[in-house]
Amino acid sequence: MTQASLKTRLASTDIVLAPGVYDALSALVAEQAGFEALYLSGASIAYTRLGRSDIGLTTFTEVQDTLAHITERVRLPVIVDADTGFGNALNTQRTVRGFERAGAAMIQIEDQTFPKRCGHLDGKGVVPTREMVGKLKAALDARQSADTLILARTDALAIEGIDAALDRAEAYLETGVDALFIEALRSPAQMDVACGRFAHRVPLLANMVEGGKTPIQDADALQAHGFRIAIFPGGTARAVVHTLQGYYGSLRQHRTTQPWRDRMLDFDGLNDVIGTPELIRTGQQYD
Repeated sequence: MTQASLKTRLASTDIVLAPGVYDALSALVAEQAGFEALYLSGASIAYTRLGRSDIGLTTFTEVQDTLAHITERVRLPVIVDADTGFGNALNTQRTVRGFERAGAAMIQIEDQTFPKRCGHLDGKGVVPTREMVGKLKAALDARQSADTLILARTDALAIEGIDAALDRAEAYLETGVDALFIEALRSPAQMDVACGRFAHRVPLLANMVEGGKTPIQDADALQAHGFRIAIFPGGTARAVVHTLQGYYGSLRQHRTTQPWRDRMLDFDGLNDVIGTPELIRTGQQYD
């Protein structure tokens, strides 16, 4: 599936499963695994580029740069986390234009106050509905192509309750956004309420965070609720960190990688994954 076809794909009720990625290498491995789309998580960029928490420390340019590296390497459509748009409505327009140029298929904008924080951390705040509506209108006006989709996210459930979150989602949908994301639904019952109100009208995204506020369900169960996009955004970084802890611990203890060899690629194996032989053949055409 190419980036421009995500809009067509979401017209189907079959759910799109998008794993979290954080750089070109993770995106390449996810593409090779056979996924249809990718999710570039702002939290994972904070984890991997900064070694820090998802508390609003990443910038527009850091995300744009990461996105550009990914879309230069893979052909899959990328849903990109744009946080709050990195400011007001004018900042949001710059973000949309920049992410669209960098190859985003869908751009997610949320209604948190700035600096934002992970949707599954406590202590969040949300801007007034009117301010978020203005940002979304600005985002829709800024995009150059209708194939660049705008995803509106609300974090109001944790602050204002489920009814207020649904009312905000309704107001955001009225602006003309292409998809909705009601963050940190607490139970399957709340999922059913959200899907009952919106699933027949617009694609809904479900966010699966290991150890987060929302109970983890597989993509088939989420589809049964009515969701059309399922993301596992931070699982990649959590899996990588777990592996690195084991690898570095083994190297420190044994002073060699030999005990870990059956759990890692060798030199040629990694070069095969990243396409080194093909790249060398391409270069030889110009000798």
